Amino acid sequence: MKWNLLGKKGIALLSLVLMALIPEAALMAWSEHPLISRPVISSLPEVSDAKTVPVESFDAFIRAEGKRVERLLSEEEAWAKANFQWYPPLPASLTFRADGSPDDVRRFCNAIRMNPTVHFPLYLQLVPGEENKGMPLLPPSGISFLRDTSDWSAAAIVGLKAGEMVRPLDVAASATDDPDLLGLDIGLFEDNDTDFGKTYGFGRQPFGNPNLEYGSQAPFHMGFYHESQIIYYFAGFLKKTYPEYRIHLYKRLAQLAFETGHPYWGWRFTGWGLHYLADLAQPYHANALPGVSTPQALWINTMDMIGVHGPKADAVQLVSNRHTALEKFVQIILKRAYQKGETSHPILAVLRSTAEASPYEDTVPRQVVARMAHAKAEETDRILEECMPRKFVSDPGFELGTSGERGQIVEKMLVEKGKPAIDRQTLWVRELLIPFAANGKSYVRAILKR
Repeated sequence: MKWNLLGKKGIALLSLVLMALIPEAALMAWSEHPLISRPVISSLPEVSDAKTVPVESFDAFIRAEGKRVERLLSEEEAWAKANFQWYPPLPASLTFRADGSPDDVRRFCNAIRMNPTVHFPLYLQLVPGEENKGMPLLPPSGISFLRDTSDWSAAAIVGLKAGEMVRPLDVAASATDDPDLLGLDIGLFEDNDTDFGKTYGFGRQPFGNPNLEYGSQAPFHMGFYHESQIIYYFAGFLKKTYPEYRIHLYKRLAQLAFETGHPYWGWRFTGWGLHYLADLAQPYHANALPGVSTPQALWINTMDMIGVHGPKADAVQLVSNRHTALEKFVQIILKRAYQKGETSHPILAVLRSTAEASPYEDTVPRQVVARMAHAKAEETDRILEECMPRKFVSDPGFELGTSGERGQIVEKMLVEKGKPAIDRQTLWVRELLIPFAANGKSYVRAILKR
């Protein structure tokens, strides 16, 4: 069948179906990024052995280096235009012009098209079992504008003050959660009901639910670079993703901060870039339809066109539940491994491994990390179906994302599928994280130029 025989109406409807299949309830690839990023960073002697650095406010950094940041952002705009087919140029009115005033921070946020309500709090996020050493504990709501911070309800977050001395490892690892916890990429599209989203030039949100709090960050945290041509034919919007843009931008900002004597922000920007690299290692962030073949998507579209909406609703729910199941499983088993001091845990061991990829290049996020995650998506979906409790991953009438049972996922796996299922799922997660472990190290070394 020639694709254009569907007609414009059929193509438009199929596009809507494909858009709806992007999981909406689990748009964070990994809950609590420090759980996976800390062992990766700590395996580098240039990080783990680095001297402590003074905490610095973002205002102080921008006041000191505004003109250099101005030049860097101009170069980054030119680089993005030259390298990304779908990159929407920055509106000229948002070009960063530093004048040393307090407004420079907001101008910076506007110029990189970040949510400008972020206040860049000074804090550390500890991993389980790590002592807070008398530092004041903060609730997640104390540093984030997000309405729902339940994913960090058990996280130990401690406040910092400018001038305090902190370890680079702690800064970089904590910062890997900033994009999610602080909401850096939320509300950036014109249909997100934000004043800044209407001016940023990204247009309407290409996929994900613009009405959900986390839904609007999806195009910045997912990279669908390796779909089939037929999927792209019907759903060209899947190409409109921006994690590479963020990874490159934060790499350059980190280098600038280090070169100009602002190591705290050098390490923090490094953590920001690592966040997006880790996201691309998650199969549900690199494959639009894990477990749903192209023929299935076409059939779902046909049923939806004739008024049978059940297949689409079921497919959306199952994809979302499996995404959530993988995310919660990793979060829970790693928190327990940290708490028990299980340094030889298979996942922690591979993340901490000294194995490293080739020197980092700007093609790595797309051509290495996302490609490998996309290739493993079908197997990931199958293993989840076989290892997880049936209700969690095979019942379209169940919503895992809002269920309190998701916190009991390991116990329910043990009862229903037994310890071999937990072990099998653990080893597969280990496999999924190998590309991030190796290329995350290379990314840090590229920033440090070593």
